[in-house]
Amino acid sequence: MTTETSSSSATTEQAQDVALFEVHKKIQVRAVSGIFATWRWALVWFTQLLFYGLCWLPWNGRQAVLLDLVERKFYIFGLVFWPQDVIFLAGLLIISAYSLFLFTAVGGRLWCGYACPQTVYTEIFLWIEQKIEGDRNARMKLDAAPMSARKFMIRGSRYAAWVAVALWTGFTFVGYFTPIKTLSSELMTLSFGPWETFWILFYGAFTYAFAGHLREQVCKYMCPYARFQGVMFDPDTLTITYDEERGEPRGTRKKGADYKTQGKGDCVDCGICVQVCPTGIDIRQGLQYECIGCAACIDACDQVMEKMAYPKGLIRYSTEHAIAQHWGWKDIAGHIVRPRVVIYTVILVAITAAWFWGLANKPVLRVDVIRDRATLAREVENGLIENLYRLQVMNVSESAERYSMSVTGLPGIRLAGETEIEVPAASNKSILVQVRVPPESGKQGSNVVFFDVKSTRNDKIAVHEKATFLIPR
Repeated sequence: MTTETSSSSATTEQAQDVALFEVHKKIQVRAVSGIFATWRWALVWFTQLLFYGLCWLPWNGRQAVLLDLVERKFYIFGLVFWPQDVIFLAGLLIISAYSLFLFTAVGGRLWCGYACPQTVYTEIFLWIEQKIEGDRNARMKLDAAPMSARKFMIRGSRYAAWVAVALWTGFTFVGYFTPIKTLSSELMTLSFGPWETFWILFYGAFTYAFAGHLREQVCKYMCPYARFQGVMFDPDTLTITYDEERGEPRGTRKKGADYKTQGKGDCVDCGICVQVCPTGIDIRQGLQYECIGCAACIDACDQVMEKMAYPKGLIRYSTEHAIAQHWGWKDIAGHIVRPRVVIYTVILVAITAAWFWGLANKPVLRVDVIRDRATLAREVENGLIENLYRLQVMNVSESAERYSMSVTGLPGIRLAGETEIEVPAASNKSILVQVRVPPESGKQGSNVVFFDVKSTRNDKIAVHEKATFLIPR
C-alpha cells in the first residue's frame, strides 16, 4: 500500500515538472548566395566602410565627423552643432522614426534584414566562422567532436579573430568622440584614458557577445522592434511569404518525377530554407515575429526550384492579399499606395523639408546677454548711470570672425571700453561690457535696450538682442 502511494506521488510530481523556458539550441546557419544575399552584403560593405572610414576623413584641419562631448560641440563636415541645436537632433530622430514606419508599412522588416547593426555584425562574424571552421556540416561535426588540440586551435583562432574585430569596432566607436588621431597615438603607447579604455572594452564586449554568441537571441528576446512590428503590418505589406497553396502537400521526390499525380506540391521538403535562416524558423509555418526579413530563405528556395526545374517564387516577397487573390506584381504595386503609406509619406516629407530648411538657415552667430547680478546699476563719473553685462558671443562658422558691438534703445546710451571682439572659428568668447547713459535718458526702473553684434566683414551676419537697463530710483 505504501509503495503504491509513493509511486503515485512520484508520478504526480513528474507531471507537474514543467519547463518555464525554452532550451536554447545552437543554430548553425548554412551559407547562401543569391540576389538578396548580394544586397545584404552590399549593405554590410556600405555601412562598415562608412563607420570605419568616416572618422579618418579630414575636414578644414579637423576630423570631418567628431562628437566632442568635452567641448560640447558636434562637428559634421561643415556644420557645427552646439547644445542649443538639440532641436536638430530631435528632428533627426523623428525623421528616422517616420522613415522606419514608412519602410515597414511598405516592405516589412527591411531595416532588420539588411542594415541593422545586429544583422551586419552577425554576417561579419558568421563569415569569419565559415572561413576558419568551414561550412555548416563541418561546424556541426566540430561541435560534436571531443576537445582536442586541433579543435582548441580552430576555436581559438575563431575567437581571436572575433575579439580583434570587436576591439577595432570599439576603438572606432570611441574615435567619433575622441579625435581618432589622438586615439591612435594613445594606442601606440597604450596610454588610453580611463573613460576611453572603458568604452572601447564596453562596446567591443557587446559587439563580441551580440554578434558572436547571442545572435538570434538578440532579435527574438531583446529587440523591441520584433514585438511591435505586427501593428505596423497590414494585408498589403510586403513580407517574406511561403505560397502554401502551391507548395503543399510537401514531400520528397526525384527530379523529373510526375509529382502532381502523387498529390504533392512544389515544396520538396529539403529543409534548406530553415538551415539558412539566421533565427532558425520555418517560414512554411507562416509569418512569425522571429523573421527579420533577410530573405535568405528566398535565395535558398529559388536555387532548389531551379535545380528541380520548377518555377521560382515558392517563397517570395508578397502580401497577404496577393497570396489570397493570386495577384501579380502589377496588382501588388497598385496597392502599395494606400492611406497609411500616403500619411506617413506626407508627414515624413514635411518634417524632412522643415529640418533641411532649419539647417540651411541655422545662424552662424549667437549672442547671449547676461546681466551682472553683483552690480545691477551704479553711478560713475559725470553722473552717468552704468550697468554691467556679460556677452557670450558664439561663432558657429568655420572661420574666425571679428564682431563690432553697439547698444541702442535710450538717448545717449553708449558702450564704455572695447567695441570689437575677435572669436576663433567654432568657438565662443565671453566679454564684460559696460553700458552708460545719462540719468535723464530713461524712466526710473527697468528700460528696454538692444545689443547689436555684427561681423565686420559681412553685415548679414548680425544679432539684435534684447536686454534691460536699470536706472536707480
